[in-house]
Amino acid sequence: MHIIITRPIEDSLQLIENLKIFQHTITYLPLIKIKKILKKNINFNNYKGVIFTSANAIKFLDTKNIPKNINCFCVGEVTEKIAKKFGFYNAISAGGNVDTLIELIVRMFNKNSGKLLYLSSEFVSKDLDVDLIKKGFFVDRIINYTSEPINQIEESTLKYIKKNFPDVIYVYSEKSAINLKDLINKYSLVDVMMQSHLMCISEKISKVLKFIKWKKVTIFNPGEEEFFLNKIN
Repeated sequence: MHIIITRPIEDSLQLIENLKIFQHTITYLPLIKIKKILKKNINFNNYKGVIFTSANAIKFLDTKNIPKNINCFCVGEVTEKIAKKFGFYNAISAGGNVDTLIELIVRMFNKNSGKLLYLSSEFVSKDLDVDLIKKGFFVDRIINYTSEPINQIEESTLKYIKKNFPDVIYVYSEKSAINLKDLINKYSLVDVMMQSHLMCISEKISKVLKFIKWKKVTIFNPGEEEFFLNKIN
């Protein structure tokens, strides 16, 4: 199958490798670029746990002053792996879904033991901190990175997509979906994308792209990409 991956490359390398093993053709079509937001120093002694919903939050963090034994809650296995690479040996993964991450924190963290620090993008698909606060947790959210749209498709990539219609395209955020919509219109790719199976991580994201009559639309959790490809086959 011809598969389009739209996630930032640092979050996609393992998936691309796995898909190539099964002889799938991969087109990398980045929709956003990640940019660090400079913040004042954080006093990590004020927190008993830290939450990451993306590996980018770790990469753009000055980790040298953080106690490496702090409880570290990660949305998925890739983020957990990066956290451990940076020395967080008490990192645990929720399996790639923000809702299951909330459930994991509720189950594993004593809300009376202290504050949680949630490091995130400027743009999130779900207000994890708000949900946890409603459940009685004390959470500070600090934004340490943002995303900007990529407004063009490389000529070689565009030619290949037009000649080889994609079977599947993965979209991971609402901002990515908005930019994909703009690029589809800019490069007249509606007919091309109508041949594709759209895979999104939420209904909210899929609604941005409902102007196209996709071959099929599927909602999935990050980490389930290969499972759903088997179902397509």
